Amino acid sequence: MEQAKSYARLKLACYTTNASMSVVASLSPVLFLTFHNLYGISYSLLGTLVLINFVTQLSIDLIFSFFSHKFNIPLAVKLTPCLTVIGLLIYALFPFMFPDTVYLGLVIGTIIFSCAGGLAEVLISPVIAAIPAKDPDREMSRLHSIYAWGVVGVILFATLFLLVFGGENWQYLALIFALIPFSSCILFSTVKIPPMETQEKISGVLKYFKNKALWLCIAAIFFGGAAECTMAQWASGYLEQALGIPKVWGDIFGTAMFSVALGMGRTLYAKYGTQIGRVLLLGGIGALVCYLTAALVGIPVIGLIACAFTGFCVSMLWPGSLIVASDRIPDTGVFIYAMMAAGGDLGASIGPQLIGVITDAAIASPTLSAMAADMALAPEQLGMKLGMLVGALFPLCAIPVYFHIYRTAKKNSSEAS
Repeated sequence: MEQAKSYARLKLACYTTNASMSVVASLSPVLFLTFHNLYGISYSLLGTLVLINFVTQLSIDLIFSFFSHKFNIPLAVKLTPCLTVIGLLIYALFPFMFPDTVYLGLVIGTIIFSCAGGLAEVLISPVIAAIPAKDPDREMSRLHSIYAWGVVGVILFATLFLLVFGGENWQYLALIFALIPFSSCILFSTVKIPPMETQEKISGVLKYFKNKALWLCIAAIFFGGAAECTMAQWASGYLEQALGIPKVWGDIFGTAMFSVALGMGRTLYAKYGTQIGRVLLLGGIGALVCYLTAALVGIPVIGLIACAFTGFCVSMLWPGSLIVASDRIPDTGVFIYAMMAAGGDLGASIGPQLIGVITDAAIASPTLSAMAADMALAPEQLGMKLGMLVGALFPLCAIPVYFHIYRTAKKNSSEAS
């Protein structure tokens, strides 16, 4: 009975840590306009905060991929929410203490809580996997559904807070959000972290790079991460600029509904899900249809629905790839989760950045500007539609990978029976 209570507290600590990662991922984008208006920070520098976030997390992923045996894993797990609290405190308090160097404080805070984000990606999933469960796959999906619902909560709460109290009080918003990882710190202090496998030396890690299943799973999460994060980060701007939907409605019914659909898909799999290979394949096909619909259909409402429903289609692409990896490459402990996190973060970095590059290039092209005029579109509209078409390449490339996973899983199941 006492062990069951300890596992329940440990799960709650992991859930609140993943909710904290929703804050880490969503807080800066929500505050971009506030920072620009209050402190005159350029959009390029604000975009750099997102880049810093991803690069820091990717660096942590790679470090733990090769050197996890050098770290005290239980201590690293318990320090993860502590780093989030420290990062958010610096992020919020630096403008009070050093008003002339606000951006420096934002950068330092972002680096610190992004380190926590990287640690959470690498360590929290294997903690959940190490807890005895009747259906580990559903437990993994439930963990990742917390992140999706957390994003919804962060966006809605932050929007309401800024509307009621004004952007000049944004620091209090960050301090309120710091209470979530603080609760994780308290919960982790009362539980024992279960043992997790790590390789004793780098040579023990390198042998896994010869395993084709590893590269298959990394490709799955790379394309899945790119498909998810590209739409998540571009939906708001695309709905406003390309489809002409007012920002407030685009954010609520497009961006927020994307996260709602994301959470709904993961929650449904946690309750009823089976056959992850089939779920991945159908999700990839659905995401491709949604991207093409958003890019090619000129009716704004249909485009909005397509952007929002993409969240449901991509909901299991990231956690589902983790499930496949843990099934096909067992007994690798922290290593496999670190490598998968690196693959997912790489996709999440390259996807949105590529769309931005394509869109800017299209806007700068005289030929495409003339084509936009012939189509009765502004250059920005055509550029974003082309960018969304390029975004469709990620689920398109993912489909053969997911089909292979589905086909081989079905074959292995037939052989086992």
